[in-house]
Amino acid sequence: MVVVTGGGRGIGAAVSRQAAAAGYAVVVNYAAAAGPAQSLAAELTEAGGTAVAAGADVADEAAVTRMFAVADELGRLVGLVNNAGISGPYGRFDAVEAADLRRVMDVNVVGAMLCSRAALRRMSTRYGGRGGAIVNISSRAAAIGGAGEWVHYAASKAALDTFTLGLAREVAEEGVRVNGVAPGLILTDFHSTAGQPDRPEWMAPGIPMRRAGSPDEVAAAIVWLLSPAASYVTGATLPVAGGR
Repeated sequence: MVVVTGGGRGIGAAVSRQAAAAGYAVVVNYAAAAGPAQSLAAELTEAGGTAVAAGADVADEAAVTRMFAVADELGRLVGLVNNAGISGPYGRFDAVEAADLRRVMDVNVVGAMLCSRAALRRMSTRYGGRGGAIVNISSRAAAIGGAGEWVHYAASKAALDTFTLGLAREVAEEGVRVNGVAPGLILTDFHSTAGQPDRPEWMAPGIPMRRAGSPDEVAAAIVWLLSPAASYVTGATLPVAGGR
């Protein structure tokens, strides 16, 4: 069974579908928008899989505990995809309010850490587990910096990259692999939510492949990292960004 945070929409939904197709039971997490997650869980179940929607703000420790209790009812945890994330306001860094900065860091960094801790306590051989994999969803913004758009978001993803590397080395002997995927410009509602619906079109010419990517292209890399096919891969963050 795998837990996909932010699993009801965009990249998370693509991961949920591909993980279910690969034979995993899936916990489709959502923060506030229950409808898409519940519909997706029903879709996966109707297709012959096992899936359940579970609400939790990943930055809330008690909510994370409840979500993993729901996950335990589906069987042994073998994977966690830390996909839940927020961008915060679009624009220059000096216009961002402190409350927005804290919220971005709470969700993107602390949330991934809380979920990873809960997963480790189930998967690590140190706790009697049988191993598993964690995949953290970063962003190419972590390497590029996000100037003029999302410096605060880029910084949160850079922190997540360091967490990926450090945790991977810490638990490498405990049967748990920790990796990351760093999407570039991807066709999701990320852009319209930030008030920039045309962003993929005007940014595409600057991508070496001259196009935005799809959620399915990112999900394929994530599901591969979850799988035994990536058994000797840990501590890596794979760019899925069309060469950007």
